[in-house]
Amino acid sequence: MENTEIFRVLADPTRRAVFESLAAGEKNATELRAGFAISQPAISQHIAVLRKAGLVRERRAGRHVNYSVDPEGLRPLLDWVVRYRDYWPARVEKLQRLVKEMDQ
Repeated sequence: MENTEIFRVLADPTRRAVFESLAAGEKNATELRAGFAISQPAISQHIAVLRKAGLVRERRAGRHVNYSVDPEGLRPLLDWVVRYRDYWPARVEKLQRLVKEMDQ
């Protein structure tokens, strides 16, 4: 999964809230729906999109299905952040020097 796809999937506020709810622990679709003013089919659609993106996994226990965050699904996003991690300190340092010069 590309990081652009992960950004697209998590850009939806409801989907992001579902993902964050699962980050707190495993839940079934009914438990996930609590607190949302959306239908069961809508919550199922959000879960399906998160699963397709590799961000959520399911665990079947008989007739019950429980969902949880799949940390490996965030790997492309983490790799992208790490790639730019060295870029920012130099930029921040340059900005600090500029602000200091402006203060003088």
